[in-house]
Amino acid sequence: MQRVLVLTGDCAEELDVMYPLFRIREAGYAADVAAPTTRDVQLVIHDFEPHSDAYTEKNGRKLAVDLAFAEVDPTRYLGLVIPGGRAPEYIRIDPDVRRITEYFFAEDLPVGTICHGPQVPAVYGLLRGRRTAAFPPLAGDMANAGAEVVDAPDVVDGNMVSCRGWPDMPEWSRAFMAVLEKAAAQRSAG
Repeated sequence: MQRVLVLTGDCAEELDVMYPLFRIREAGYAADVAAPTTRDVQLVIHDFEPHSDAYTEKNGRKLAVDLAFAEVDPTRYLGLVIPGGRAPEYIRIDPDVRRITEYFFAEDLPVGTICHGPQVPAVYGLLRGRRTAAFPPLAGDMANAGAEVVDAPDVVDGNMVSCRGWPDMPEWSRAFMAVLEKAAAQRSAG
């Protein structure tokens, strides 16, 4: 069974993590969750409330973790997903997250980013010259990382599929699964 890796941590947005995790598994792939340690992570629910200038955050479900970042052998995986929420802000400073993320870009394997997820490849210079969607307030950060920011629910740039956030999950999932299926077919043929 081909595998997909999900990089996350505490305060990842629940829908950004769970929707792709279930969709990948539904399609017959194994999906492993990696985080800084193997303890369960606390997901959060972000929403927009009247009379609030920013999104609000409430605790969501706990998510079981399969392996720590340091334990990840990226060669075991066909694709990578980096969900949003606040987790990308701090997981991107982990040297193993850099090692893992750079591997998927170097090997031209599927990489899906959701909402704040593009913060991870952006900090490593991997979005330079690429097209990406991101949570709209990150547009300046993405542009400063050398990316062309696209305001769309399913931006495909070669091996990379990105979106603005959880409301884009249906479109993002269709696009990411198409890129993943193509990579799976190529791996099976070669």
